[in-house]
Amino acid sequence: MTTPQPGTSPQHLRALARANEVRLARAELKRQVLSGELPAATVILEVPWAAETMSIGDLLLSQRRWGHTRVRKLLATLPMSEGKTVGTMTERQRLALAASLGTAAPPARPPAREQVYA
Repeated sequence: MTTPQPGTSPQHLRALARANEVRLARAELKRQVLSGELPAATVILEVPWAAETMSIGDLLLSQRRWGHTRVRKLLATLPMSEGKTVGTMTERQRLALAASLGTAAPPARPPAREQVYA
């Protein structure tokens, strides 16, 4: 059995530290999505490092007023599993999911007409 060299930590401690770092980053990402500061569609399109291994279901559930049923119904329209990770999605899947979340600009409203009464 080999002993670790002085100044280096065992592999399992490094793995635990990395897991904790990812967990804290995901918690912050979920807080930003919940507050509306960061739209879920932006996370899906830009894929920050903390979201690469996050499941789509977890990301969608972190939005305000989104539950399991709403997530399942949305993903059923896009034949996609809740457990699929954000980092493994294809570009086509990303665009389809982002579009279904409403990232497309809303249609421009025509200017209101002034009614002139005679």
